[in-house]
Amino acid sequence: MKALLRNMILAPALLAAVVPVHAGDSGHITLASTTSTEASGLFGHIIPKFREATGIHVRVVAVGTGQAFEIGRRGDADIVLVHDTIGEEAFVEQGYAAERRDVMYNDFILVGPSPDPAGVAGAHSVRDAVRRIADGEHPFTSRGDDSGTHRAERGLWKDAGIEPAGHWYRELGSGMGATLNTAAAMDAYVYVDRATWIAFGNRQNLELLFEGDEAMFNQYGSLPLSTDRHPHLKHDKARKWHEWLLSDEGQEAIAGYALRGQQLFFPNAR
Repeated sequence: MKALLRNMILAPALLAAVVPVHAGDSGHITLASTTSTEASGLFGHIIPKFREATGIHVRVVAVGTGQAFEIGRRGDADIVLVHDTIGEEAFVEQGYAAERRDVMYNDFILVGPSPDPAGVAGAHSVRDAVRRIADGEHPFTSRGDDSGTHRAERGLWKDAGIEPAGHWYRELGSGMGATLNTAAAMDAYVYVDRATWIAFGNRQNLELLFEGDEAMFNQYGSLPLSTDRHPHLKHDKARKWHEWLLSDEGQEAIAGYALRGQQLFFPNAR
């Protein structure tokens, strides 16, 4: 299973990571991205490298993928970096983005209480794992916020032929960190991206119980916004960020970020 992972992987309030702009800088762009990329510390690692190379600072608005799309539709960010390939392709087709490109990936995992009452650790697939949770009505916390993780989780239930509902299924409408905190307090199962799990400190009785299914692959894409739809945006600077992410320098910066001895994101720009 670990070998497969090596091959396969890896709130409405605007949570902005803002660094002051100093004299001599070439200005800034606004990036709408996910809580997983921000909370994991990835941007704190790679943005200074980009700024050193270009003089451009990147101000991050960290929200769920659905909210990032909405920010992009309104023209309130210069570029988007999220993890919902189907949604990203639709975003391009609808004319909101000029293109989408693969940047990096990791994977999702199923986390739950260490006694594992649903027997998730013994499941044959992730579909089997979620069926065991639903059949036993074991507590499950969902982000419920239209984030990329929430969209991926909903896809799992759909593939398993299950419509999760009832007292055991808690849709929280919150970010990944808050959802993990609730799961820890409730001894509940939760679907989470690996990077956020590695960075998460309040694990209590939670353990990683299931991983390695190809259906848990987690791709991230970069989407420069349309010049026709939003001519007021900083397209030239945003394009430099986009191209830097895809360059050897940007890809090496992504690969070089590790936390607790583990690489969190795996570059795969083509």
